[in-house]
Amino acid sequence: MDFRYLGNSGLKISEITYGNWLTHGSQVENDVATQCVHAALDVGITSFDTADVYANTKAETVLGEALKGQRREGLEIFTKVYWPTGPGGPNDSGLSRKHIMESINGSLQRLQTDYVDLYQAHRYDTETPLEETMQAFADVVRAGKALYIGVSEWTAEQIRAGHALSRDLGFQLVSSQPQYSMLWRVIEDEVVPTCAELGISQIVWSPIAQGALTGKYLPGQPPPEGSRATDAAGGADMISRWLDDEVLTRVQDLRPIADGLGLSMAQLAIAWVLQNDNVAAALVGASRPEQVHDNVKAAGVRIPADAMAQIDQAIGSVVQSDAGLTAANAPTKRPT
Repeated sequence: MDFRYLGNSGLKISEITYGNWLTHGSQVENDVATQCVHAALDVGITSFDTADVYANTKAETVLGEALKGQRREGLEIFTKVYWPTGPGGPNDSGLSRKHIMESINGSLQRLQTDYVDLYQAHRYDTETPLEETMQAFADVVRAGKALYIGVSEWTAEQIRAGHALSRDLGFQLVSSQPQYSMLWRVIEDEVVPTCAELGISQIVWSPIAQGALTGKYLPGQPPPEGSRATDAAGGADMISRWLDDEVLTRVQDLRPIADGLGLSMAQLAIAWVLQNDNVAAALVGASRPEQVHDNVKAAGVRIPADAMAQIDQAIGSVVQSDAGLTAANAPTKRPT
């Protein structure tokens, strides 16, 4: 495993970070989830990402149980706050001081730890003054409940404003967690340059585009049984936008590139996001331990410049790169 600094902090995280969105507490039985976490530990992954909203807090509980007994100092545990949890009352979502303070306490209890290494604003809250949000995060850090603060799916302008306030309050934003893959590159024109300037790293989610970049989905054919595209619990909705025949045809054009580099299609996709110098880690989930063992082989891979050019040519016009899509996909008010 290779490790990278998170932003301009002194914290190093594993460049393959284990994430339990869409799996723990919902799609995967708890014993299998624990096996996946232990497989991640066995291959050198030390960084684990979750959120209070995943499976309505169950994912945090599963991760906390799976990590029980591990040396806490040897782990980096990340979680997030914003989306609704609990019964969905008027203050059960957002980034108000009340919700942040109550949420961090709940997360620590479920994760069975005294602190998280990284606490992230899961979205931007348009209904709470940014000053209130950043002051609450500052107090969470001063209380020792979180060591570092990050954001997820914020625009470049929002990141810049949050960074300025954090500096005034005596701490600093160190990370951004956006969607990023060969197919979804909307952060490249604005978010990445802004973060590079401010000393903020990306921890990217969905580097294999919900599985579409594995190559197992073929144009004109039904999805394989047991795949995410057949999961009525939510997985099918997430991957559906990538199951267009033109996209899937382009993805198949990546296969000879992966073969030439001695990589699986998934490994190529993960290695691709890690070529971006502003990316500190790629979030990778798993529903089976063997997936962890396969994906981790992308660590430390350097894709030659000619192969990177071939990837761009293969993907072609199906790439989503409009920087405005970050704002367009963001909630305009707190969800309930």
